[in-house]
Amino acid sequence: MPFLRFSRVGLNLNPLPDFDFAQIFLVFIVLLFSLTVHEAAHAWTADSLGDSTPRLQGRLSLNPLVHVDPVGTLLLPLVAMVTNLPVIGWAKPVMVNVNKLRHKRRDYVLVAAAGPASNLLLAVVAALLLKLIPISPVAHGETNITVPIASMLGRALYLNVFLCVFNLIPIPPLDGGNVIGGLLPAQLGRRFDAIVRPYGFILLLALVLSRGFDVLIIRPSTYLVSWLQ
Repeated sequence: MPFLRFSRVGLNLNPLPDFDFAQIFLVFIVLLFSLTVHEAAHAWTADSLGDSTPRLQGRLSLNPLVHVDPVGTLLLPLVAMVTNLPVIGWAKPVMVNVNKLRHKRRDYVLVAAAGPASNLLLAVVAALLLKLIPISPVAHGETNITVPIASMLGRALYLNVFLCVFNLIPIPPLDGGNVIGGLLPAQLGRRFDAIVRPYGFILLLALVLSRGFDVLIIRPSTYLVSWLQ
């Protein structure tokens, strides 16, 4: 197919323990920004490699409004936060015309990998800022902005590491599946895509509901977060 969709699914490593409007708002803002950067990275990479489709569709932007999916970006994350469930979310897919890419297979892999790479970069930036910004002790009756800043950066670190690891799972439509499809020899890649993609969401659901979720996602994410910290 000349047009491919890059849609992202994300889950929060650190669900909120209690209903707290301020914390819910904080996590939602972090998730919205992370998904926006993720999709903008796909769009920018495709545009720089010869495909103007994302540019024509207005996706070369860090304005969240152009990337928002009503269900995946707004409804499901907010419901999950309010009900103390793991936060699941995705943004509107970026459309890429593979036939316009200068080197179809190589550039296809680069476009797919750009999303998780952007989340890893955000996690590294959050970790560095956490080390550089001094956190002042909370004193009664005094305003202390370092604590909410640290909380936001901590959420950004966890969430972006998790988005990166989760999206690298080699199951279409996640980015890892698209990367594998592009790295395999052409005929094998087409066969892989034809066999796995129709059942991608079923496989992902089975993974989330099994111990594989802990082995393939939670443990690597926790290790990476601890290393960055």
